[in-house]
Amino acid sequence: MNSTPPEKASPSAEKPAPVSFREAVLFWLKLGFISFGGPAGQIAILHQELVERRRWISERRFLHALNYCMVLPGPEAQQLATYIGWLMHRSWGGIVAGVLFVLPSLLILIVLSWIYIAFGDTGLVAGLFYGIKPAVTAIVVQAAHRIGSRALKNNWLWAIAAASFVAVFALQLPFPAIVAAAALAGFAGGQIAPQHFGQGGGHGAAGQSFGPALIDDATPVPEHARFSWRRLLQVGLAGGLLWLVPMGILMAVLGWTHTLTQMGWFFTKAALLTFGGAYAVLPYVYQGAVGHYGWLTPTQMIDGLALGETTPGPLIMVVAFVGFVGGYVKAVVGPESLFLGGALAACLVTWFTFLPSFVFILAGGPLVESTHGDLKFTAPLTAITAAVVGVILNLALFFGYHVLWPKGFSARPDWISSAIALAAAVALFRYKRGVIEVIAGCAVLGLLARLTLPM
Repeated sequence: MNSTPPEKASPSAEKPAPVSFREAVLFWLKLGFISFGGPAGQIAILHQELVERRRWISERRFLHALNYCMVLPGPEAQQLATYIGWLMHRSWGGIVAGVLFVLPSLLILIVLSWIYIAFGDTGLVAGLFYGIKPAVTAIVVQAAHRIGSRALKNNWLWAIAAASFVAVFALQLPFPAIVAAAALAGFAGGQIAPQHFGQGGGHGAAGQSFGPALIDDATPVPEHARFSWRRLLQVGLAGGLLWLVPMGILMAVLGWTHTLTQMGWFFTKAALLTFGGAYAVLPYVYQGAVGHYGWLTPTQMIDGLALGETTPGPLIMVVAFVGFVGGYVKAVVGPESLFLGGALAACLVTWFTFLPSFVFILAGGPLVESTHGDLKFTAPLTAITAAVVGVILNLALFFGYHVLWPKGFSARPDWISSAIALAAAVALFRYKRGVIEVIAGCAVLGLLARLTLPM
């Protein structure tokens, strides 16, 4: 199986067979290893696999869940996987889906971070990264096109996307302000022109269908997904304890000023500031981890971002690199156990970074499920999705600038990176190749270029 989009064919009229918990676990594990391309690429993979290919969830229900995840702080693709896992197999389904989305990336980053900090031999890795970066740029552009083509179904939503792009690109407004403005525009639009602000940006009117889904448009909300104050209180208490107990242990055993305690507190705050994805919070992480705490150097932070960009999982997993390097350099469990200290710190910051995401989904999911047919809720969320398309386009331009013009517009572009990016775009758009194939091929091209051409 791969992430290549399925061939266009007549949608099946038969409803898919029920999915067992074991089958779902195997899929979420696979997803954790193939989720390249940042949030846009990961959402595209989720759509291809779950809506188009497997038909576990319908287009409208998928977009409704995505709209909610876009509003939340935290990694939206991981939260979307958690949401769908919860909808299919209750709380444990959501927990397993969310954990497996992150776990492969955490393990890979621990190993790569150890090689990076302990041996400093990054020649081979640098060559591979040289080819992967332009490939990821093309993947983000393709994913922005895919999401935009699904979400922007009329001129109203195109206008919101354009305004969002201008707000973030030219005015540099914070993402929460853009989300709030889009929600207000959607609410007003739902009152003025409700036919243009239905679910999925009017996607249903486009006539595209992949056949009946397990969780279809008219599928009743399951019992576990219905809102109750008791469940909300249970999730809130469990989430609070899962944060308070490890933080209390760190403070009691190590003290407030210890590196691990400060990492737990700092990355808790970072987790609540990640509106708009990882790029929105990276300046905050950079300022704290490099400038305030001195857990790593500016060069190490940039190299960590490269690692985060080119491994599966959410880009915010760069925090695992920050934690590992900080724990290793600060020798948090003693100079004789540097690797253990780095691995412990990486796991710790991952815990505090992602815990809020699980709480948001398990607590808020029932509220979202109760509104998927209510225009006064769906119209603002539809407008938010349109706004996010503009933000993703800005991200693609930002990424392309730094990869293709690494020394700025005053210098010549990197023609080799440009050629690799063009080849990746042709493979994705023209030949419909999968994300894994494109990344692997471009990595080889980058390595060959580093070894054979003057840089």
